[in-house]
Amino acid sequence: MNASSNPGQRGRNRATLALIVLLFLGTALAAAALRLSGWRPEGTRNHGELLDPPADLRQATLRLRDGGEYAWNPAERTWRILVAPRAGCDAPCVELSRQIDLVWQLFGHRADRVHVLWVGDAPAGAVRNAAWREIVRDPALVAALPRNDDPAGAPVYVVDPNGFVILRYPPGFDPGHLREDVARLLRLR
Repeated sequence: MNASSNPGQRGRNRATLALIVLLFLGTALAAAALRLSGWRPEGTRNHGELLDPPADLRQATLRLRDGGEYAWNPAERTWRILVAPRAGCDAPCVELSRQIDLVWQLFGHRADRVHVLWVGDAPAGAVRNAAWREIVRDPALVAALPRNDDPAGAPVYVVDPNGFVILRYPPGFDPGHLREDVARLLRLR
C-alpha cells in the first residue's frame, strides 16, 4: 500500500509540515515584535545616552591651552572623551580626572586611539596622562554640548573621529560603563 494513499499518514505529513511552517513563521514574528518594541540584546546596548541627532563639533576650532589648534583629523580614527566642567569644579573634577585616567589606562594597546579633551582650566591635582589635551574654554563649544549645564556636575561626552558628539554620560556615571562603550567603539574599524 502506498503511503500517499494512506489517509492517516497524509494527515501526519500535513501536520508535520504545518508545524515546521508555524515554527519558522513564529520565530520570525517573535523577532520582528522584539525589534519593533525596541528590545536589543544586552551586549549591543550602550550605557551612555545616545545623542540623536549628535552634536556637530567639526567646524569648532579647538585651541590648545599650550598654543596651537586641536585638529579633528578623522583619518587617524581617534575617539575623544570630552569634559567641559564649570569653573570652580575642584574636588569633584579631580576625582573625575582620576576616573577618566583609569578608564584610559584600561584601553591597553588601544589607548593611543583615545584623547581626553578637558575644556577649560583643570583643577590643581587633576590626573593627566599621555592622552590629555587641555582645550581653551570657548562659549560656542560649551553651548554645542547637549545639557552641559547640569546642576549635578560635569557630564562626560564621547566624540567620534569625525567630530560628532555621540554619547553623553550624566554626572556621577559609572566609569566602567564609559570604558565598556568606548572599548566597543575602538573595536570598530
